[in-house]
Amino acid sequence: MRSKNSVNEADDALISRFSDALWMERGLSENTLGSYRTDLRHASGWLSGNASSLGDASRADLQAYLASLVTKRLKPRTSARRLSSLRQFFQWAVRESLIETDPSALIEAPKLGRPLPKTLTESEVEALLEAPDLDTAEGLRDRCMLELLYATGLRVSELVSLSADQIGLAQGVVRVVGKGNKERLVPMGEEAGDWIRRFAGGARQELLGQRPCNAFFPTRRGAGMTRQAFWYRVKKHAHVAGIRVELSPHTVRHAFATHLLNHGADLRVVQMLLGHSSLSTTQIYTHVARERLKTLYARHHPRA
Repeated sequence: MRSKNSVNEADDALISRFSDALWMERGLSENTLGSYRTDLRHASGWLSGNASSLGDASRADLQAYLASLVTKRLKPRTSARRLSSLRQFFQWAVRESLIETDPSALIEAPKLGRPLPKTLTESEVEALLEAPDLDTAEGLRDRCMLELLYATGLRVSELVSLSADQIGLAQGVVRVVGKGNKERLVPMGEEAGDWIRRFAGGARQELLGQRPCNAFFPTRRGAGMTRQAFWYRVKKHAHVAGIRVELSPHTVRHAFATHLLNHGADLRVVQMLLGHSSLSTTQIYTHVARERLKTLYARHHPRA
């Protein structure tokens, strides 16, 4: 017997078709596609429990669903993301002639303030880089990964999936395939290059033994590291370094961008290095740098 808020089979089939279409048209990652499917299945479950479905939903149905999210005290950002997923779905359904009109078209998204990304000071980054135990193969691997992450600003998914042929030591660049299968070349600097040579010269083989592995940063299981596993390692090293702010691998990416701007880098250059399709996404880092300057001014100026 189907539970009150379960997804009906027709909706589930539509969601799968929509996900496949996104992958074909835009080359989105499995993580992004999974987020779309989760959002749509949540909405479908609620609609199913209220005598409706994605295929038959009206504007009033969607407004009632969004109101239920407010009742549950979900963050406005979560509600906005779910509405965005619904918009994408219904726009696709109209294009495919599955429905005549888009019921989400006239629904306003929740007003959102744009939070500043969490970042690290340069001294905190230095402490984090020095935290891994270099007497172990895992520690040397982690130091190499952190050095490369801070040197290039890669997304953690891009970092853990790197293969040896994407790392050009002679040219001093990393070839990255980012969101939407877009390729970019990112300079990595001499320091990161030295750590890559050191890791490749012994610790990597110690981790792998005789097992083949395409990922440049393997675990002792002989497979590439997952995003979740690296996140855990970063938290562990942050604790050793005495860093008290809540951080993730993405925090190091934020630090990369912020520190470049603090030292005079052009915003469009930072955009290219990060792989942002829109300059507006990168502009948030100018606000981070400005807030940092305000904090320093307030701390050190005698009349602040």
